[in-house]
Amino acid sequence: MSRFRVLALVPLMAALSGCNLVVLNPSGDVAQQQGDLVVISTLLMLIIIVPVMALTVLFAWRYRQSNTKARYEPEWDHSTQLELVIWAAPLLIIICLGALTYMTSHLLDPYRPIDRIAANRPVDSSAKTLEVNVVALDWKWLFIYPEFGIASVNELAAPVDRPIRFNITASTVMNSFYIPALAGQVYAMPGMQTQLNAVINKAGTYKGFSANYSGAGFSQMRFNFQGLSHDGFEKWVADVKAGGGSLDRTGYLQLEKPSVNDPVRRFGSVDAGLYKAILGMCVEPGKPCGGMGHGGHGGHAAASHEGHASTTQEPAQHEPTQHGTAQHDTAQHGSHHEMPAQGGGSASVTEQPASLKAPAPGGSTPITGAGLPRPSNS
Repeated sequence: MSRFRVLALVPLMAALSGCNLVVLNPSGDVAQQQGDLVVISTLLMLIIIVPVMALTVLFAWRYRQSNTKARYEPEWDHSTQLELVIWAAPLLIIICLGALTYMTSHLLDPYRPIDRIAANRPVDSSAKTLEVNVVALDWKWLFIYPEFGIASVNELAAPVDRPIRFNITASTVMNSFYIPALAGQVYAMPGMQTQLNAVINKAGTYKGFSANYSGAGFSQMRFNFQGLSHDGFEKWVADVKAGGGSLDRTGYLQLEKPSVNDPVRRFGSVDAGLYKAILGMCVEPGKPCGGMGHGGHGGHAAASHEGHASTTQEPAQHEPTQHGTAQHDTAQHGSHHEMPAQGGGSASVTEQPASLKAPAPGGSTPITGAGLPRPSNS
């Protein structure tokens, strides 16, 4: 390489030397373990990549046309020793990568409460996890602290070395909650709740943002995450309580309207049932709660008593006929009638039990059976 080319690379090297690769140099233990996994996996793959690249250059040079000293064996087609090396090395690497991925997938499961603050520093049994409810709005972030009854928009704070559990949902479209210095990204979905357990180990201000495209204001959907000392976090909470307004359901309905580049806002008090209403998608007055519960590790519905009541069915009532009250076997098994068929004759139709009939249009009872009867093909 000429002297001028080397000099031309100096500014580029100087610029790259100032880059902060936060994913490989994070400030949270979970993110650090994830960064270590990336490094280890890369090194394992380089065991194959580097020799293959080196041998490619070596073979091209050694068996070039002008090298008359190289062995020329046009009839050669197999070597057991080479086959063993070619297949055994990648197989061993795949086994190592598989075992490593399996262990870390469970160890770094975002739903799993953390059991250490840092390497060789287990979580104190008396430590209380900080709960933060995260709501992805268009296009801003709402953070609710149920322990303190406060909330903030586009501002997140947590004490250093204290376990944090984020309960994450969204108001409209799918989004992704990501603080590279803290932990990996976790999706936010309307009507569902995902979780992320993490810890921040160094005080400082870190960048958080949406890692999933969600519309026109996606690129401005950013916030600052402050890692504070214990005293600093208590002061932050006191400042929010003293200087913030109140966030109730009416205020939330105004807040969730699409907007871009929202400034930091603080709320000194929050409606205690607001997050559950957001998760159940029933913040509006009179709207029944629904939602699909916990994403990924499902099983728990987010419906409130109102939503549950709206899906309760009343027992079917049978009207008396000219022959008296409907018979029990008819109610259970349906009744058999004959009706004219299109091509002449008659078609057999079995009437569905009352519990399987579709409700009248506009009714509040959902369809639970096969719907209306349909003629058979006979």
